[in-house]
Amino acid sequence: MVKRAKKTANFRLVVVNGRAYVETYHKAFQTRDVFTLWGILQLLRKYPGKLPDLDLMFDCVDWPVIKSSDYGGPNANTPPPLFRYCKDNETLDVLFPDWSFWGWPEINIKPWVLLLNELMEGNKRKGWDEREPYAYWKGNPNVAETRQDLLKCNVSDKQDWGARVYAQDWGQESQQGYKQSNLANQCEHRFKIYVEGSAWSVSEKYILACDSVTLLVKPRYYDFFTRSLEPMHHYWSIKADDKCRSIKYAVDWGNSHQEEAQAMGKAASEFIKKELKMDYVYDYMFHLLNEYAKLLRFKPTIPRKAVEFCPETMACPAVGLIKEFMIESVVKGPSLTSPCTLPPPHDPASLYALLRKKDNSINQVEELEKKFWEKQK
Repeated sequence: MVKRAKKTANFRLVVVNGRAYVETYHKAFQTRDVFTLWGILQLLRKYPGKLPDLDLMFDCVDWPVIKSSDYGGPNANTPPPLFRYCKDNETLDVLFPDWSFWGWPEINIKPWVLLLNELMEGNKRKGWDEREPYAYWKGNPNVAETRQDLLKCNVSDKQDWGARVYAQDWGQESQQGYKQSNLANQCEHRFKIYVEGSAWSVSEKYILACDSVTLLVKPRYYDFFTRSLEPMHHYWSIKADDKCRSIKYAVDWGNSHQEEAQAMGKAASEFIKKELKMDYVYDYMFHLLNEYAKLLRFKPTIPRKAVEFCPETMACPAVGLIKEFMIESVVKGPSLTSPCTLPPPHDPASLYALLRKKDNSINQVEELEKKFWEKQK
């Protein structure tokens, strides 16, 4: 069953007796595979001897590919388990934390522990009253139509939608030493926009950490933690098909309801600081891989073409930011505490109630927004 996921996988990971073996099929974009594997090795260092033997396939591309519609009906095959960073409601890929938690050297994004501390410090530089009363976004618009559509919301001589959006030229940034892309220096607006790229975007956690109101353009994809976010508590939902007017309404509301807006921004940053701390990221990985291993109906063995990976063999030959980020994100030694306790899954009724509450919150705001714009006619 595992081998059926090989078609799009970048690598196969086998853990036997606490040691990691990797068979590479396709080199991933940039260093996604490198830092994903580095993160798994840190998990093995953090909880030595506690991870069971396992065998999995990992796809480092953004888009999920295991479609649930392909595995329906009484005679359908079991879907192959394929690990990746995001999925949507129509796919069955297995969610795993993305590579940037251990660093993204190609665009100078530091490991999460360091960056989260910098973001929290950045929040202190400007209070709500001092921040620009606009919605800010900066990124690469060329990867998705929805981002190109967002550019239309920028201020012009004819219209001000309350948005300040900027196209990021990563080539130019690299030449200038990333002076204009320091994430800790981008918490200077009361509102920050999250919009998906080619699929989900790693930028979501950085935006949510900013103490600003996150204006979240209604997404299709989600990663391992975002389903815990509550609309109108952690973020304000923005219509994907009417972005400019939706942003304008949200910005006007936030600037005229500043106490509520500040509370929303603070709730998001507190969620990121407390619930997405690196210890919990590792605990999610630990429980995910343990539960996955329980489903295997065979004893994992080392593939003939697999190579053993360990922190030393990865870090020693590395150079530049790759080596620097590995050193900065290395787990110093075994954890003195056990992983957190895995909570029980939602029963169908409580899950339905949770989803209905989220939908109701979004629908209420959209109805208020609709009435507002009808009055402007």
